[in-house]
Amino acid sequence: MRTSFALYAIAALVATAPALADAPAAEPTQARIVVPSRDIVRGEIIADSDLAYQAIAGAQMKAGLVTSMNELDGMQTRRFLHMGEPVRSDDVRPPVLVTKGSTVTMNFEAPGITLTAIGKAMTEGGMGETITVLNPISYRQITGVVMGAGTVRAGDITPFASPNQIAQAQP
Repeated sequence: MRTSFALYAIAALVATAPALADAPAAEPTQARIVVPSRDIVRGEIIADSDLAYQAIAGAQMKAGLVTSMNELDGMQTRRFLHMGEPVRSDDVRPPVLVTKGSTVTMNFEAPGITLTAIGKAMTEGGMGETITVLNPISYRQITGVVMGAGTVRAGDITPFASPNQIAQAQP
């Protein structure tokens, strides 16, 4: 009985072998990534003309690889980008609008009051990035968000006034 079962299994395998041979092989999936079309030096602003798309095997796709040119257009490089090599999102940043040591205008806003002061940037940053600014009068360090070239929006006015002073200033 074992012999007949073994012969039956072999016969079934031989009968399906031609069908398996004709089946199309599974095609590997592909992904499209962005690569520089030329070498781009550190600190350079990227334009669409500096980029190209390249197809890679889906298995080579890694987290952080850029897949759209829109993600890189107008960004500044953090490192040297080699032609044809994949670009990671960490390789770029918004262009620096405030440099370390430069004088910046700090805008403070609270309900019913807006203050403007001059400060010294302790770190550099691009649009929307958080930087540290030194108030030259109080020597306090304040964090703020870069809103434009030489302009920072600070979170609150508490480094300059006590809560009682703020309450008295409001109508």
